[in-house]
Amino acid sequence: MMIRFTAALAALTCSSAVSAATFMDADWASAACSAWNSTPALTNDLGGDAWAGNDAGRGYKVIQLYRAKCGAGSKVELEIRNKDGKAHCERGGAVQHATLDPKVDYLMYASDEDWDCMGKGSFGCGAMGAMMTGKLKFQGPKGEAMGVMGPFDNFLLLTGKVPGETAACPK
Repeated sequence: MMIRFTAALAALTCSSAVSAATFMDADWASAACSAWNSTPALTNDLGGDAWAGNDAGRGYKVIQLYRAKCGAGSKVELEIRNKDGKAHCERGGAVQHATLDPKVDYLMYASDEDWDCMGKGSFGCGAMGAMMTGKLKFQGPKGEAMGVMGPFDNFLLLTGKVPGETAACPK
């Protein structure tokens, strides 16, 4: 009996040591950046002048994200550059750009339930549905976003592919 208890405790200890990042913390954003770069619908379809090249001459766009229950103080960001005609995520992590340019940058937030729905691609949770129903709160160049709804759907799906725990807010 004691051996089973010790083995169960050891298994629990080991599994908690390798748990996923907190959803939308800096580690999660870094993993999301890597996932972006391995998603051709994002790198290819958002590359060039149509989206990634619209960077106000700075050489990058910023997408900031957060979970509504955790508040705006928990934002993370992805920095996207137009590199060789592809939208390449250069960095994901803590916010380094305190001020966003509303003509080129994006701020998105939603409830955990709505992020989950969008990440699964559930009915009504694609880019257009999420924006129209208010599931996804969004600031940024809306006209530009409307022109890239297909790739943007893939970005929302990416939020469900990068593992992250929602029990606690990012620290």
